[in-house]
Parts: sequence; C-alpha cells; structure tokens
Amino acid sequence: MKDFRLAVFDLAGTTVVDTNTVGSCLQQALSNVGLEVSVEDVNKVMGIQKPVAIQALLNQYGVEGDVAEIHDDFRDIMIRTYKTSAAITEIPGASKLFAELNQLGIRIAVDTGFDREITDVLLDRMQWGELLSDSITSDEVAQGRPHADMIVQLCRRTGVQPHQVIKIGDTPADIQEGQSAQVGLNVGVTYGTHTREQLLPFGPDKLIDSLDELLEFCS
Repeated sequence: MKDFRLAVFDLAGTTVVDTNTVGSCLQQALSNVGLEVSVEDVNKVMGIQKPVAIQALLNQYGVEGDVAEIHDDFRDIMIRTYKTSAAITEIPGASKLFAELNQLGIRIAVDTGFDREITDVLLDRMQWGELLSDSITSDEVAQGRPHADMIVQLCRRTGVQPHQVIKIGDTPADIQEGQSAQVGLNVGVTYGTHTREQLLPFGPDKLIDSLDELLEFCS
C-alpha cells in the first residue's frame, strides 16, 4: 500500500517555467569576469548548489576566480529577472497538482540549488501560499544536491520517513539527491533542462512528461 506523506519538488525547470533563465544568468555572471561558458557545460551543473556549480565550471575551464563575487553577481541578476520578467510563471498545472496532492494527505515542499534570498523572491512571485508546507534552500544545509541533506532536514521538520517521500526534479542532481536520501519514489521530469535520454542513465524510478502524470503513482 502506498504511504506517501511528502512530495519534494524542485523549482526552476520542474514547477517554475525555465527557458534557460538560470543557465543564461549563470553564463552572464561568468561572462562578467571574462569566462564564456557553453550552454551544455552549464546544464551539467544545473540543480546543484550555485557556488559549487561556479567552482566546478572555473575548474573545468582552468580559470581562477572569486566564487563568492561571481555568486553575488549571479544572485543579483537572478533576483532582477525573477522580479521583473513576464516569462516567470509556474509550470502549467503546478498549483492544481499541489492542491490535489494535499487532498490525498501528501504535503508539498520545495527544495532548490538556489539560496534563500533568490528562493523567497521566486516563491513570492509564484503565490503558492498555503499549498506549500515547507521550503528549503541549499545555503541552509551543510551540503546541497546531490547529497541528501535538504530532504533529510525536510523529513525531520515534517515528521515523515524517507520512504514516505516523493522527490520530483528535472536534473541528474535531483535524481541523485533522491537516491542519496533513499526516498520512496524518485521522479524525473522530461520538460526541464534535461531530456528523457539524458536522465535515464541516472536511474530514476519514473520519468514523466507532464506534472499531472504524477498523480497515477500517488493515489
């Protein structure tokens, strides 16, 4: 019998429309210090804690840089974008799905590779209000994705066990996070930064092409 009590959703690319917004903002912050990074390389570090992603890209390109300074610039660009861009909307059906899961007794939380400052701007824009039970950000734990820390902390705060958790995300780091936490159902979405073919090698339990498909695994 299914006993899911908590669904942990990623934000950008999973529940929030992301037409390469995060990637382009990260590219811009790196370009501002003279490093031109390809979209493909940026996608490889999507989903993980952003200072870690920046350091990984600097290492890959053999460039030294002030990670904190680059991250501050990235944060400023992201906040301006999330406050003003008309393109920032929820994935169609996200609010409806949250409400339906709540009716099934499954609470909703979000976790993210963003820090709290960016996340609060985005959540304020989404206006999900009481649909969400909790949120957690990568700067609030010792280690962000692909480690289990955010899900472990959410479990402690909501009083559920990892096997009662559904993890949903659009990146390999999301899938690896779910595996690290040993969640009950680890779901990848194919409409975000990575395709079905790119996510399959990471071993998700399920892959879905739209959010409404999640319900069939929960009820």
